[in-house]
Amino acid sequence: MRTKSLDNNKINVITLGCSKNTYDSEVLLGQLKANNKDVVHEGDGNIVVINTCGFIDNAKEESVNTILDYVQKKQDGLVDKVFVTGCLSERYKPDLIKEIPDVDQYFGTTELPQLLSALGADYKHELIGERLTTTPKNYAYLKIAEGCDRPCSFCAIPLMRGKHRSTPIEDLIVEAEKLASNGVKELILIAQDLTYYGLDLYKKRRLADLLNALVQVDGIEWIRLHYAFPSGFPMEVLEVMRNEPKICNYIDIPLQHISDSVLKSMRRGTTMAKTIELLHDFRIAVPDIAIRTTLIVGYPGETEADFQLLKNWITDMRFERLGCFQYSHEEDTKAFELIDDVPFEVKQQRANEIMEVQSQISWELNQEKIGQTLRVMIDRKEGNYYVGRTEYDSPDVDNLVHITDVKSYLSPGSFVEVTINEASDYDLYGVLKV
Repeated sequence: MRTKSLDNNKINVITLGCSKNTYDSEVLLGQLKANNKDVVHEGDGNIVVINTCGFIDNAKEESVNTILDYVQKKQDGLVDKVFVTGCLSERYKPDLIKEIPDVDQYFGTTELPQLLSALGADYKHELIGERLTTTPKNYAYLKIAEGCDRPCSFCAIPLMRGKHRSTPIEDLIVEAEKLASNGVKELILIAQDLTYYGLDLYKKRRLADLLNALVQVDGIEWIRLHYAFPSGFPMEVLEVMRNEPKICNYIDIPLQHISDSVLKSMRRGTTMAKTIELLHDFRIAVPDIAIRTTLIVGYPGETEADFQLLKNWITDMRFERLGCFQYSHEEDTKAFELIDDVPFEVKQQRANEIMEVQSQISWELNQEKIGQTLRVMIDRKEGNYYVGRTEYDSPDVDNLVHITDVKSYLSPGSFVEVTINEASDYDLYGVLKV
C-alpha cells in the first residue's frame, strides 16, 4: 500500500442523508479548513470521512454500501484511511466495528472533537458560524436546533441525535451574517422540529422571535421554514410570515397520516380534526401559503380503509407540495413492538397511488400559473436556459422554473420577474418579463 507524508494528505468528506447531515459536514469542513487542512467535499482525497445516514432501510443500505466501497478502495491502495461518522455510526457502532473492521475509526453524531483529533486537527470553539458551505452559493441551511423530544413511534432520530437542543438566537444571527457576507441570499431553517425551538433555552417557543431577528440581517432576501411539527404549532409564526416579506410563504410540515387510529399508534399527539383545523388556520392566516407535507404509508395496522381515507384527504386538501415514504420497521423504536403486517408490495402500491394523486394536483395548480408573472431566484444555468425557484419552492424537492430566451447573464442569487407560458406537473417554463 502506498504511503503519503502528512503534508500531502487531502481529506475527502462524503455526505449521505438529509440537510442536517449536509450542515454537519459543512461544520466539519470549516473546522478542518481552520486547521489548515487540505479538504474537499465529495472529491478526491487519500483520507475519506463518510458522514452516514441511519434513518430508514434505503438510507442505511446506501451508507453501508458507501463504507464498503471505500474500504475496498483502501484495500486496493487507492485511499489510505477511512473514517465513518454520522447517524448510522451513532446508532450501530458496535455492529459496524464487528462487521466492517477495516474502517480506521467510527464516530457518533456528538463526537466532532474526537473526529478532528483523529484527523490531526483541533476543535476550535470560537468558530461560531464558520462553515465551508457545499450548497450553491445563493442558499444555505441554518440548523437552529439539534435532536428531538417528540415520542413518534416510527422514528429513530432521538436514538441518533439525542434530546432537543436549541442554538441561542445571538449565535444564529452571527452565523446568518457570515453567510450573507459570503453571498447567501436564502436561509433554509432546519431542525428535527422547528416549532420546539427555544423551549429548552428560554422556557417558551421562540421561533417567531428568531425570525424577527433574522429578517434584520442585511443581504438575506428569503427565509424558508422546514420541518415544523403539527402539535403545539406556535401560531405567531404565521403572523411574522404574513407581515415580513423576507419570510417565504412556505412551510414544510410533515403530517405523516390522517387516520385517527394510525395517528394514535404513531404517537403524533394530534387527530384528523385538529390537523384539518390547523391547516385551515394556516390558509386563513397566510392565504398565499404553499404547504409541503410528507406522509407514511404501510404503517403497522394501516388498513385499506385507513389508506383510502388518507388518499381521499389529500385529494381534498390539495397540498402544493407532497412527498410519500414507505414505512420502515426500525429496531428500538416503539413501532418495532408492532407486527410489520403490510406487505412490501402493498406499501409500494400505496405510495405510488399517493404520488399519482399528488402529480395530478400539482399539474392542475401549475396550470393556474400560466400567464402569471412570478418573482424567481436564479439557481444556475443549464445549456441555453436558466433554472430558478419561486418563494414557494425549496431546493431539490420542489418545482423548478425554466427560463428561456435570456439575452444577458443572470447570476445565481439574483431575482428576476418571469412570465409563465407553460407548465408540467412539477416544472414551470417562462420568459423574463418585458
